[in-house]
Amino acid sequence: MSDAAPIGAGSAPEPAPPVPDGILRIRGGVGGMSFQLDELLQGAAVLDQLAQRLGSVEVEAQRVQDALEPFLYESYASGCAAIDAVAESRKGIAGVRADLAEVSRDVRASNQAYEFAEAKNALLARTGLDPWKTLGLENTGGFSLRDTTENVIALVLSAAMNVGQGMVPGAALAVGVIPGRSDAGSALRDVLALPGTEKFRPRPVKAEQIGQGMENVDPSMAANLRRLDEIHARGKGEIEIIEVHNGSASTWMVLIPGTEPEKANMGGANPLDEAGIVEALGYGSKDVIPAITQALHEAGAEAGDQVVAVSHSQGGVHAMNLTQDKAFLAEFDLRFVLTAGAPVGGVVAEPGISTLHLEHADDWVPGSDGQKNPDTKDRVTVTLTNPARTPPGEGFGLGPGHRLETYAVGAEEIARSQDPSLVASAGAYAGAVGAGGAATVTRFRLVRDAMPERVHSDPKPSVRQSKSEAGTR
Repeated sequence: MSDAAPIGAGSAPEPAPPVPDGILRIRGGVGGMSFQLDELLQGAAVLDQLAQRLGSVEVEAQRVQDALEPFLYESYASGCAAIDAVAESRKGIAGVRADLAEVSRDVRASNQAYEFAEAKNALLARTGLDPWKTLGLENTGGFSLRDTTENVIALVLSAAMNVGQGMVPGAALAVGVIPGRSDAGSALRDVLALPGTEKFRPRPVKAEQIGQGMENVDPSMAANLRRLDEIHARGKGEIEIIEVHNGSASTWMVLIPGTEPEKANMGGANPLDEAGIVEALGYGSKDVIPAITQALHEAGAEAGDQVVAVSHSQGGVHAMNLTQDKAFLAEFDLRFVLTAGAPVGGVVAEPGISTLHLEHADDWVPGSDGQKNPDTKDRVTVTLTNPARTPPGEGFGLGPGHRLETYAVGAEEIARSQDPSLVASAGAYAGAVGAGGAATVTRFRLVRDAMPERVHSDPKPSVRQSKSEAGTR
Protein backbone atom coordinates (compact mmCIF):
# COMPACT_ATOMS: atom_id res chain seq x y z
CA MET A 1 0.00 0.00 0.00
CA SER A 2 1.46 3.36 -0.99
CA ASP A 3 2.01 6.11 1.55
CA ALA A 4 -0.68 8.74 1.86
CA ALA A 5 0.02 12.04 0.11
CA PRO A 6 1.06 14.89 2.41
CA ILE A 7 -1.58 17.38 3.43
CA GLY A 8 -1.80 20.12 0.85
CA ALA A 9 -0.05 18.08 -1.86
CA GLY A 10 -0.87 19.40 -5.30
CA SER A 11 -1.85 22.85 -4.06
CA ALA A 12 0.06 26.05 -4.72
CA PRO A 13 2.98 26.62 -2.34
CA GLU A 14 2.48 29.32 0.28
CA PRO A 15 5.19 31.56 1.76
CA ALA A 16 6.28 30.81 5.30
CA PRO A 17 8.45 32.86 7.70
CA PRO A 18 12.02 31.68 8.34
CA VAL A 19 12.34 28.99 10.98
CA PRO A 20 13.29 30.64 14.32
CA ASP A 21 16.74 29.87 15.69
CA GLY A 22 16.03 29.51 19.40
CA ILE A 23 15.13 32.98 20.69
CA LEU A 24 16.32 34.55 17.41
CA ARG A 25 13.94 35.51 14.61
CA ILE A 26 16.17 36.28 11.63
CA ARG A 27 15.46 38.31 8.51
CA GLY A 28 17.76 39.39 5.69
CA GLY A 29 21.35 38.52 4.87
CA VAL A 30 22.59 35.75 2.60
CA GLY A 31 19.83 33.45 3.89
CA GLY A 32 17.12 36.07 3.46
CA MET A 33 14.34 35.89 0.92
CA SER A 34 15.38 39.08 -0.89
CA PHE A 35 18.95 37.93 -1.45
CA GLN A 36 17.77 34.52 -2.62
CA LEU A 37 15.41 36.20 -5.08
CA ASP A 38 18.21 38.50 -6.22
CA GLU A 39 20.33 35.43 -6.89
CA LEU A 40 17.45 33.88 -8.83
CA LEU A 41 17.15 37.02 -10.93
CA GLN A 42 20.90 36.97 -11.54
CA GLY A 43 20.51 33.33 -12.56
CA ALA A 44 17.68 34.31 -14.88
CA ALA A 45 19.95 36.93 -16.47
CA VAL A 46 22.63 34.27 -17.01
CA LEU A 47 20.02 32.00 -18.61
CA ASP A 48 19.02 34.86 -20.92
CA GLN A 49 22.64 35.32 -21.95
CA LEU A 50 23.02 31.59 -22.63
CA ALA A 51 19.80 31.60 -24.65
CA GLN A 52 21.11 34.48 -26.76
CA ARG A 53 24.40 32.66 -27.36
CA LEU A 54 22.51 29.51 -28.32
CA GLY A 55 20.43 31.63 -30.69
CA SER A 56 23.65 32.69 -32.42
CA VAL A 57 24.79 29.06 -32.63
CA GLU A 58 21.40 28.15 -34.09
CA VAL A 59 21.76 30.80 -36.79
CA GLU A 60 25.27 29.57 -37.59
CA ALA A 61 24.00 25.98 -37.83
CA GLN A 62 21.39 27.12 -40.36
CA ARG A 63 24.13 28.77 -42.40
CA VAL A 64 26.12 25.53 -42.40
CA GLN A 65 23.03 23.59 -43.47
CA ASP A 66 22.36 26.03 -46.32
CA ALA A 67 26.00 25.86 -47.40
CA LEU A 68 25.88 22.05 -47.62
CA GLU A 69 22.89 21.92 -49.98
CA PRO A 70 24.80 22.73 -53.23
CA PHE A 71 26.97 19.66 -52.63
CA LEU A 72 23.99 17.36 -52.03
CA TYR A 73 23.95 15.86 -55.54
CA GLU A 74 27.70 15.30 -55.75
CA SER A 75 27.41 12.67 -53.01
CA TYR A 76 23.75 12.15 -52.32
CA ALA A 77 23.96 9.62 -49.49
CA SER A 78 26.68 11.33 -47.50
CA GLY A 79 25.26 14.76 -48.35
CA CYS A 80 21.84 13.86 -46.98
CA ALA A 81 23.39 12.43 -43.81
CA ALA A 82 25.45 15.58 -43.26
CA ILE A 83 22.50 17.92 -43.83
CA ASP A 84 20.26 15.80 -41.58
CA ALA A 85 22.87 15.80 -38.82
CA VAL A 86 23.24 19.59 -38.92
CA ALA A 87 19.46 20.05 -39.04
CA GLU A 88 18.92 17.80 -36.01
CA SER A 89 21.66 19.63 -34.11
CA ARG A 90 20.00 22.94 -34.96
CA LYS A 91 16.66 21.66 -33.71
CA GLY A 92 18.25 20.41 -30.51
CA ILE A 93 19.88 23.79 -29.93
CA ALA A 94 16.56 25.51 -30.56
CA GLY A 95 14.86 23.24 -28.03
CA VAL A 96 17.46 23.95 -25.32
CA ARG A 97 17.24 27.67 -26.06
CA ALA A 98 13.45 27.59 -25.71
CA ASP A 99 13.73 25.66 -22.42
CA LEU A 100 16.21 28.18 -21.01
CA ALA A 101 13.97 31.07 -22.02
CA GLU A 102 10.97 29.40 -20.38
CA VAL A 103 12.85 28.80 -17.11
CA SER A 104 13.99 32.44 -17.14
CA ARG A 105 10.40 33.63 -17.65
CA ASP A 106 9.18 31.43 -14.81
CA VAL A 107 11.83 32.76 -12.43
CA ARG A 108 10.96 36.36 -13.25
CA ALA A 109 7.24 35.65 -12.90
CA SER A 110 7.84 34.11 -9.47
CA ASN A 111 9.80 37.16 -8.40
CA GLN A 112 7.02 39.48 -9.56
CA ALA A 113 4.44 37.40 -7.69
CA TYR A 114 6.52 37.59 -4.51
CA GLU A 115 6.98 41.36 -4.81
CA PHE A 116 3.24 41.80 -5.40
CA ALA A 117 2.42 39.67 -2.35
CA GLU A 118 4.86 41.65 -0.20
CA ALA A 119 3.43 44.97 -1.38
CA LYS A 120 -0.11 43.76 -0.71
CA ASN A 121 0.78 42.55 2.79
CA ALA A 122 2.54 45.84 3.57
CA LEU A 123 -0.49 47.80 2.38
CA LEU A 124 -2.86 45.70 4.50
CA ALA A 125 -0.68 46.15 7.54
CA ARG A 126 -0.37 49.90 7.06
CA THR A 127 -4.08 50.49 6.47
CA GLY A 128 -5.20 48.30 9.32
CA LEU A 129 -7.14 45.84 7.16
CA ASP A 130 -5.06 42.95 8.44
CA PRO A 131 -5.69 42.82 12.20
CA TRP A 132 -2.99 40.23 12.85
CA LYS A 133 -0.30 42.42 11.33
CA THR A 134 -1.69 45.68 12.70
CA LEU A 135 -1.87 44.43 16.26
CA GLY A 136 1.55 42.85 16.00
CA LEU A 137 0.17 39.35 16.53
CA GLU A 138 1.31 37.98 13.15
CA ASN A 139 0.89 34.25 12.57
CA THR A 140 2.32 33.07 15.85
CA GLY A 141 -0.51 34.37 18.01
CA GLY A 142 2.03 36.17 20.22
CA PHE A 143 1.90 39.89 21.06
CA SER A 144 4.82 41.99 19.80
CA LEU A 145 5.18 45.46 21.29
CA ARG A 146 7.84 46.27 18.72
CA ASP A 147 5.63 45.40 15.72
CA THR A 148 2.58 47.05 17.23
CA THR A 149 4.46 50.32 17.68
CA GLU A 150 5.77 50.21 14.12
CA ASN A 151 2.32 49.60 12.68
CA VAL A 152 0.61 52.26 14.78
CA ILE A 153 3.22 54.87 13.79
CA ALA A 154 2.86 53.83 10.16
CA LEU A 155 -0.93 54.18 10.40
CA VAL A 156 -0.63 57.66 11.93
CA LEU A 157 1.75 58.75 9.18
CA SER A 158 -0.55 57.22 6.59
CA ALA A 159 -3.51 59.10 8.10
CA ALA A 160 -1.52 62.33 7.94
CA MET A 161 -0.89 61.69 4.25
CA ASN A 162 -4.64 61.40 3.67
CA VAL A 163 -5.82 64.41 5.65
CA GLY A 164 -6.89 66.06 2.43
CA GLN A 165 -9.13 63.09 1.67
CA GLY A 166 -11.38 63.39 4.69
CA MET A 167 -9.03 62.63 7.58
CA VAL A 168 -9.07 64.92 10.62
CA PRO A 169 -5.85 67.00 10.76
CA GLY A 170 -6.10 67.52 14.51
CA ALA A 171 -5.45 63.82 15.16
CA ALA A 172 -2.23 63.95 13.19
CA LEU A 173 -1.09 67.22 14.74
CA ALA A 174 -1.80 65.90 18.22
CA VAL A 175 0.99 63.37 17.84
CA GLY A 176 3.36 65.77 16.10
CA VAL A 177 2.71 64.74 12.51
CA ILE A 178 2.16 67.34 9.81
CA PRO A 179 -0.28 66.35 7.02
CA GLY A 180 1.41 65.38 3.80
CA ARG A 181 4.43 63.65 5.33
CA SER A 182 4.94 59.91 4.98
CA ASP A 183 7.97 59.28 7.21
CA ALA A 184 8.95 60.16 10.75
CA GLY A 185 12.00 62.18 9.73
CA SER A 186 10.16 64.63 7.49
CA ALA A 187 7.36 64.92 10.05
CA LEU A 188 9.91 65.85 12.74
CA ARG A 189 11.45 68.47 10.48
CA ASP A 190 8.06 70.05 9.95
CA VAL A 191 7.39 70.12 13.67
CA LEU A 192 10.77 71.77 14.27
CA ALA A 193 9.87 74.47 11.74
CA LEU A 194 7.11 75.70 14.06
CA PRO A 195 7.76 78.82 16.18
CA GLY A 196 9.18 78.21 19.65
CA THR A 197 11.12 75.05 18.74
CA GLU A 198 14.48 76.75 18.08
CA LYS A 199 16.13 75.18 21.12
CA PHE A 200 15.48 71.67 19.83
CA ARG A 201 16.85 72.18 16.33
CA PRO A 202 20.32 70.81 15.46
CA ARG A 203 23.32 72.98 16.29
CA PRO A 204 27.07 72.41 15.71
CA VAL A 205 28.66 69.71 17.87
CA LYS A 206 32.32 69.29 18.81
CA ALA A 207 34.22 66.43 20.45
CA GLU A 208 36.26 67.06 23.59
CA GLN A 209 38.82 64.40 24.58
CA ILE A 210 38.51 63.50 28.26
CA GLY A 211 40.85 60.52 28.58
CA GLN A 212 43.03 57.96 26.82
CA GLY A 213 44.70 54.76 27.92
CA MET A 214 45.61 51.15 27.13
CA GLU A 215 43.16 48.41 28.06
CA ASN A 216 42.70 44.71 27.42
CA VAL A 217 39.60 44.83 25.21
CA ASP A 218 37.19 42.06 24.26
CA PRO A 219 35.79 43.26 20.89
CA SER A 220 32.92 40.74 20.74
CA MET A 221 29.42 42.06 20.12
CA ALA A 222 28.18 41.10 23.58
CA ALA A 223 31.17 42.67 25.34
CA ASN A 224 30.81 45.91 23.38
CA LEU A 225 27.10 46.17 24.17
CA ARG A 226 27.88 45.79 27.88
CA ARG A 227 30.60 48.41 27.48
CA LEU A 228 28.01 50.72 25.95
CA ASP A 229 25.94 50.26 29.09
CA GLU A 230 28.86 51.60 31.16
CA ILE A 231 29.32 54.58 28.81
CA HIS A 232 25.61 55.37 29.00
CA ALA A 233 25.71 55.24 32.80
CA ARG A 234 28.36 57.99 32.82
CA GLY A 235 26.11 60.15 30.63
CA LYS A 236 26.91 63.67 29.47
CA GLY A 237 27.32 62.78 25.79
CA GLU A 238 30.29 60.42 26.09
CA ILE A 239 31.45 58.16 23.27
CA GLU A 240 34.50 55.91 23.00
CA ILE A 241 36.95 55.33 20.15
CA ILE A 242 38.85 52.04 20.49
CA GLU A 243 41.83 51.20 18.30
CA VAL A 244 42.09 47.42 17.94
CA HIS A 245 44.96 45.80 16.06
CA ASN A 246 43.89 43.30 13.43
CA GLY A 247 47.06 41.88 11.94
CA SER A 248 49.19 44.69 10.55
CA ALA A 249 46.27 47.12 10.31
CA SER A 250 44.16 48.98 12.84
CA THR A 251 40.40 49.02 13.09
CA TRP A 252 38.68 51.84 14.95
CA MET A 253 35.56 50.92 16.91
CA VAL A 254 33.17 53.80 17.59
CA LEU A 255 30.82 53.16 20.53
CA ILE A 256 27.75 55.43 20.59
CA PRO A 257 25.24 55.06 23.46
CA GLY A 258 21.53 55.79 23.40
CA THR A 259 19.47 58.73 24.56
CA GLU A 260 20.54 60.38 27.80
CA PRO A 261 17.47 62.28 29.11
CA GLU A 262 18.24 65.81 30.23
CA LYS A 263 14.67 66.69 31.30
CA ALA A 264 14.73 70.42 32.08
CA ASN A 265 17.91 70.96 30.06
CA MET A 266 16.69 69.25 26.89
CA GLY A 267 18.27 70.91 23.87
CA GLY A 268 21.27 71.94 25.96
CA ALA A 269 24.93 70.93 25.73
CA ASN A 270 24.43 67.14 25.50
CA PRO A 271 23.73 66.20 21.85
CA LEU A 272 22.60 62.71 22.91
CA ASP A 273 19.61 64.10 24.82
CA GLU A 274 15.99 63.91 23.66
CA ALA A 275 16.59 66.63 21.07
CA GLY A 276 19.31 64.44 19.61
CA ILE A 277 16.62 62.01 18.48
CA VAL A 278 15.29 64.73 16.20
CA GLU A 279 18.72 65.34 14.67
CA ALA A 280 19.28 61.62 14.18
CA LEU A 281 15.90 60.80 12.61
CA GLY A 282 15.14 64.09 10.92
CA TYR A 283 18.47 65.56 9.88
CA GLY A 284 20.78 62.62 9.17
CA SER A 285 23.03 63.43 12.18
CA LYS A 286 24.43 66.34 10.20
CA ASP A 287 26.14 67.88 13.25
CA VAL A 288 26.99 64.72 15.19
CA ILE A 289 28.84 63.02 12.30
CA PRO A 290 31.48 65.80 11.95
CA ALA A 291 32.10 65.49 15.71
CA ILE A 292 32.59 61.71 15.37
CA THR A 293 34.99 62.36 12.47
CA GLN A 294 36.90 64.83 14.66
CA ALA A 295 37.06 62.28 17.48
CA LEU A 296 38.47 59.63 15.15
CA HIS A 297 41.19 62.00 13.95
CA GLU A 298 42.15 63.04 17.47
CA ALA A 299 42.27 59.37 18.54
CA GLY A 300 44.78 58.70 15.74
CA ALA A 301 42.70 57.35 12.86
CA GLU A 302 43.89 58.18 9.36
CA ALA A 303 42.16 58.41 6.02
CA GLY A 304 41.33 54.98 4.63
CA ASP A 305 41.33 53.23 8.03
CA GLN A 306 38.66 50.65 8.81
CA VAL A 307 35.83 51.71 11.12
CA VAL A 308 33.22 49.62 12.97
CA ALA A 309 30.33 51.30 14.82
CA VAL A 310 28.56 49.71 17.81
CA SER A 311 25.49 51.52 19.05
CA HIS A 312 22.25 51.53 21.03
CA SER A 313 18.91 53.28 20.55
CA GLN A 314 19.43 56.90 19.38
CA GLY A 315 23.12 56.09 18.96
CA GLY A 316 22.11 53.41 16.46
CA VAL A 317 20.48 56.01 14.22
CA HIS A 318 23.63 58.16 14.35
CA ALA A 319 25.72 55.07 13.53
CA MET A 320 23.52 54.13 10.58
CA ASN A 321 23.61 57.69 9.29
CA LEU A 322 27.36 57.19 8.93
CA THR A 323 26.58 54.57 6.28
CA GLN A 324 25.17 57.18 3.89
CA ASP A 325 27.24 60.25 4.79
CA LYS A 326 29.36 60.91 1.70
CA ALA A 327 32.05 62.93 3.49
CA PHE A 328 32.56 60.27 6.17
CA LEU A 329 32.63 57.41 3.65
CA ALA A 330 35.08 59.30 1.45
CA GLU A 331 37.51 59.42 4.37
CA PHE A 332 37.04 56.14 6.23
CA ASP A 333 36.39 52.52 5.27
CA LEU A 334 33.20 51.85 7.26
CA ARG A 335 33.01 48.07 7.38
CA PHE A 336 30.29 47.19 9.87
CA VAL A 337 27.51 48.77 11.95
CA LEU A 338 25.89 46.98 14.89
CA THR A 339 22.73 48.52 16.35
CA ALA A 340 20.64 47.44 19.32
CA GLY A 341 17.11 48.71 19.90
CA ALA A 342 17.38 51.43 17.23
CA PRO A 343 14.70 52.75 14.82
CA VAL A 344 16.73 52.58 11.61
CA GLY A 345 14.27 51.28 9.01
CA GLY A 346 14.48 54.51 7.04
CA VAL A 347 18.28 54.55 6.73
CA VAL A 348 19.65 52.69 3.70
CA ALA A 349 23.37 51.94 3.85
CA GLU A 350 25.65 52.34 0.87
CA PRO A 351 26.37 48.98 -0.85
CA GLY A 352 29.13 46.89 0.70
CA ILE A 353 28.64 48.03 4.31
CA SER A 354 27.51 45.15 6.54
CA THR A 355 24.90 45.96 9.18
CA LEU A 356 23.34 43.86 11.93
CA HIS A 357 20.31 45.10 13.85
CA LEU A 358 19.21 43.60 17.16
CA GLU A 359 15.61 44.20 18.17
CA HIS A 360 13.45 42.72 20.90
CA ALA A 361 9.79 41.81 20.53
CA ASP A 362 9.13 43.66 23.80
CA ASP A 363 11.07 46.79 22.81
CA TRP A 364 8.89 49.49 21.23
CA VAL A 365 11.81 51.80 20.35
CA PRO A 366 13.01 50.07 17.12
CA GLY A 367 9.47 50.33 15.77
CA SER A 368 9.09 54.02 16.56
CA ASP A 369 9.99 55.19 13.04
CA GLY A 370 7.14 53.17 11.51
CA GLN A 371 9.41 51.39 9.02
CA LYS A 372 10.81 47.89 8.74
CA ASN A 373 14.50 47.39 8.09
CA PRO A 374 15.22 46.54 4.45
CA ASP A 375 15.99 42.89 3.70
CA THR A 376 19.25 42.79 1.72
CA LYS A 377 22.38 40.65 1.41
CA ASP A 378 24.45 42.91 3.70
CA ARG A 379 21.68 43.77 6.18
CA VAL A 380 20.45 41.34 8.84
CA THR A 381 17.74 42.03 11.42
CA VAL A 382 17.40 39.76 14.45
CA THR A 383 14.33 39.96 16.69
CA LEU A 384 14.81 38.49 20.15
CA THR A 385 11.79 36.67 21.53
CA ASN A 386 13.00 35.63 24.98
CA PRO A 387 11.18 37.09 28.03
CA ALA A 388 12.62 40.45 29.08
CA ARG A 389 12.42 41.49 32.71
CA THR A 390 13.56 44.48 34.76
CA PRO A 391 15.96 43.37 37.53
CA PRO A 392 14.86 44.13 41.10
CA GLY A 393 15.86 47.60 42.19
CA GLU A 394 16.19 49.03 38.66
CA GLY A 395 13.83 51.56 37.16
CA PHE A 396 11.53 50.52 34.31
CA GLY A 397 13.00 53.09 31.94
CA LEU A 398 11.91 52.45 28.36
CA GLY A 399 11.06 48.86 29.23
CA PRO A 400 13.05 45.69 29.92
CA GLY A 401 13.20 44.84 26.22
CA HIS A 402 15.30 47.98 25.62
CA ARG A 403 17.98 47.15 28.21
CA LEU A 404 21.49 46.63 26.85
CA GLU A 405 21.94 43.51 28.96
CA THR A 406 18.94 42.01 27.16
CA TYR A 407 20.65 42.69 23.85
CA ALA A 408 24.03 41.44 25.10
CA VAL A 409 22.42 38.08 25.89
CA GLY A 410 21.00 38.07 22.36
CA ALA A 411 24.45 38.80 20.94
CA GLU A 412 25.81 35.76 22.76
CA GLU A 413 23.11 33.64 21.10
CA ILE A 414 24.07 35.09 17.73
CA ALA A 415 27.69 34.04 18.28
CA ARG A 416 26.50 30.44 18.71
CA SER A 417 24.01 30.44 15.83
CA GLN A 418 24.58 28.40 12.67
CA ASP A 419 22.06 30.36 10.63
CA PRO A 420 23.75 31.23 7.31
CA SER A 421 22.84 34.92 7.52
CA LEU A 422 24.20 35.24 11.05
CA VAL A 423 27.32 33.19 10.32
CA ALA A 424 28.13 35.53 7.41
CA SER A 425 27.32 38.69 9.40
CA ALA A 426 29.24 37.62 12.50
CA GLY A 427 32.15 36.63 10.27
CA ALA A 428 32.22 40.08 8.67
CA TYR A 429 32.25 41.68 12.14
CA ALA A 430 34.97 39.38 13.50
CA GLY A 431 37.03 39.88 10.34
CA ALA A 432 37.03 43.63 10.94
CA VAL A 433 37.69 43.78 14.72
CA GLY A 434 39.97 40.75 15.13
CA ALA A 435 40.48 38.72 18.30
CA GLY A 436 41.05 41.60 20.71
CA GLY A 437 43.73 42.14 23.33
CA ALA A 438 45.63 45.31 24.19
CA ALA A 439 43.90 48.32 22.66
CA THR A 440 43.96 52.10 22.91
CA VAL A 441 40.73 53.50 24.34
CA THR A 442 40.02 57.21 23.90
CA ARG A 443 37.04 58.79 25.61
CA PHE A 444 35.32 61.85 24.21
CA ARG A 445 32.45 64.05 25.29
CA LEU A 446 30.26 65.41 22.52
CA VAL A 447 29.21 69.00 23.24
CA ARG A 448 26.48 70.90 21.45
CA ASP A 449 27.03 74.64 20.89
CA ALA A 450 25.06 77.01 23.05
CA MET A 451 22.01 78.74 21.64
CA PRO A 452 22.93 82.02 19.94
CA GLU A 453 21.87 85.05 21.93
CA ARG A 454 18.79 86.80 20.64
CA VAL A 455 19.14 90.42 19.55
CA HIS A 456 16.40 92.38 21.36
CA SER A 457 15.18 95.62 19.81
CA ASP A 458 14.71 98.61 22.13
CA PRO A 459 10.97 99.06 22.63
CA LYS A 460 11.45 102.77 23.60
CA PRO A 461 11.36 105.13 20.61
CA SER A 462 14.25 107.52 20.09
CA VAL A 463 13.88 111.24 20.95
CA ARG A 464 14.01 112.18 17.26
CA GLN A 465 11.37 109.54 16.42
CA SER A 466 9.08 110.80 19.23
CA LYS A 467 9.33 114.43 18.02
CA SER A 468 8.67 113.37 14.42
CA GLU A 469 5.63 111.37 15.42
CA ALA A 470 4.42 114.29 17.58
CA GLY A 471 4.64 116.64 14.61
CA THR A 472 2.37 114.48 12.47
CA ARG A 473 -0.43 114.29 14.96
